[in-house]
Amino acid sequence: MLPKNDNSNQEHLPLGEARRGLSIVKIGGNVIENKTALSKFLSIFSQIDGLKILVHGGGKLATELSKKLGIEPKMIGGRRITDAQSLDVITMVYGGLTNKKIVAGLQSHNCNAVGMSGADGDTVRAHKRPVKEIDYGFAGDVEGVNAGLLSHFLTLGLTPVFCAMTHDGKGQLLNTNADTIAAELAIGMSELYETTLYYCFEKKGVLLDVNDSNSVVQHIDTETYQSLLKKNIIADGMLPKMTNCFHALNHKVEKVCIGDVSMLAKTDAIFTTLTL
Repeated sequence: MLPKNDNSNQEHLPLGEARRGLSIVKIGGNVIENKTALSKFLSIFSQIDGLKILVHGGGKLATELSKKLGIEPKMIGGRRITDAQSLDVITMVYGGLTNKKIVAGLQSHNCNAVGMSGADGDTVRAHKRPVKEIDYGFAGDVEGVNAGLLSHFLTLGLTPVFCAMTHDGKGQLLNTNADTIAAELAIGMSELYETTLYYCFEKKGVLLDVNDSNSVVQHIDTETYQSLLKKNIIADGMLPKMTNCFHALNHKVEKVCIGDVSMLAKTDAIFTTLTL
């Protein structure tokens, strides 16, 4: 079994490499599915200074392809039930179509990207989610990140682009939440780098009023988070994202940011920054 954070290759890092800055960016589905927005994002992402890793999902495209193939997607509480047929579709969409389009797009911006799943290089190991009230099928919960191997990729000048898939080390691919993969990568890599985690989607950040795109909460700490929860301002789809944010912060990730693509490019951009 892969250790929780496998930094076994740390001793092979070049002198001075261990505490360089690293940006880990998770791109939201609404950006992926909009050609104009995706093109803009890839241009800006490619210009981020220093080392970087990109993480993406592709759930809506997987749902569309499933329906075309006569496979009715099963969702409970906004979460996909991944049966064997759905896993095949997810593998095609996440690991194939979406991943390779993003990689090709980055290459056009002189960003030397390499498409990956957690199975590639044994970089992200997971286990099948235990059945409790709901059987999520072939859904994976992350066990460990091979930070040492990823550091070598980064040292070679490569930018890993992860789709939302992991494996269990026994030959089974697993569908794994992209927000979670991004958080676990940030946690694993934080042992070697000054790591900042970015959740990049179509909104400017966490909003006080979902109907007012400018009502951005610019800083959230633990106390503010609890207050926003009590007021039901953070709810629905933002809840699991925020859980991943604070999980990362509690495991040595330097900073977490939530906002649109401008937070990656503009020093005066308005977005949400989370700290403990």
